[in-house]
Amino acid sequence: MAKAADIGGKRLINLAPDAWVQWVTQRPEVVAKEILGSEFQWISRETDVLVKAYSPTHGDFLVLNELQLRYTAHMPLRMRAYAALAHERYRLPIYPVLVNILPPPSSLTIVSSYEQEFLGLRAIQDYRVINLWEVDAEIVFGQPLPSLLPFVPILRGGAEASVVQRALQILRADAQLDQLESLLAFFASFVLDTPLVQQIMRWDMAILRESPWYQEILSEGLQQGLQQGVKRQLIRVLQRRFGEIPREVEVRLEGESVEKLESLMDSAIAVNSLEEFITALSA
Repeated sequence: MAKAADIGGKRLINLAPDAWVQWVTQRPEVVAKEILGSEFQWISRETDVLVKAYSPTHGDFLVLNELQLRYTAHMPLRMRAYAALAHERYRLPIYPVLVNILPPPSSLTIVSSYEQEFLGLRAIQDYRVINLWEVDAEIVFGQPLPSLLPFVPILRGGAEASVVQRALQILRADAQLDQLESLLAFFASFVLDTPLVQQIMRWDMAILRESPWYQEILSEGLQQGLQQGVKRQLIRVLQRRFGEIPREVEVRLEGESVEKLESLMDSAIAVNSLEEFITALSA
């Protein structure tokens, strides 16, 4: 069975580190010197990759890469913390890059800096944001950028079977890229019918299960399943106590967290009327 790192961010960036750092920094003169360890972090993640790079103009510096399946509200703080830890450990300038793989919920706005002010003191950390769904798939084939080959289906213009097959042909032509076919199939399943994906390429679940992005999607599904289960139980309690529940109440419960739903369960048991519950829901 492949190790998680074999199809995590470090493996992908290591396929062509020079091409990667040139792409994320948008500077063709930059070269990658080495991929560094992440021992300095409190939590080592397969999607955090630190690359020591060199530019004739700027000398040695660090390219901090965070490959995130979906942007979350705490990403700015993580980027600030990661950049500070890397700077302290290696004493080199930091170029932080956040690569978002899939679009976040429409309720979230992606930002490219962390800012906090407290008692007159300010903390600021800028970082570059790359949203893969905004990246043209042709860039992967033209530059080339083999690190992005598994993500071709979710790039702009990449959701066509013919484009996915082009990426597949490149993977199969290089023994070093062979394991990435399952990851390509995984992301192809987001935009193509599963039977078609299974027809044109192979799934190796033993490899795919070790992907940090597969694990994150699985975790998302489990969380959503838990959320739906708690919501159904809450509605059942309300129905038993107060009869038919208005559709708008069910709609308002849809986006609530598991923690909020569990709190509302306590309210559903304690209140004396549906109106009281709606008041608690609005609190």
